[in-house]
Amino acid sequence: MTLKRLVIEMGMGVDQHGQDPTVAAARAVRNAIAHNALPGVWEVAGLDNPDQMIVEVQIAVPYADQVREAEVLAVLPFGHKTLTVASGGMIVQGRAIASLNDKNDEMLVAIASVTVLVDI
Repeated sequence: MTLKRLVIEMGMGVDQHGQDPTVAAARAVRNAIAHNALPGVWEVAGLDNPDQMIVEVQIAVPYADQVREAEVLAVLPFGHKTLTVASGGMIVQGRAIASLNDKNDEMLVAIASVTVLVDI
């Protein structure tokens, strides 16, 4: 198996209320893939099915140990998916709003890298 990178996209996601690193991480992945079309998967790499792609996701977010992997990977519609989560991102001082179930004033910012690889 010879894996070749087809595309690398970056994204950013924020959970302004709720202080949930999974929400911020999923939004970062969604942002990374939001404006992509990958015709090269068929036209260049010759795949028959988009699930043949290998999709590697890296996330940096505060409270990385609380990220629910399945929810983040569910954002991706196709591929053999993997996720690596690291502590990082940013905590921004916001404003807690009780009706939004805020635990504190923190807004969590996540960054994501989504790499699509194909077996050539």
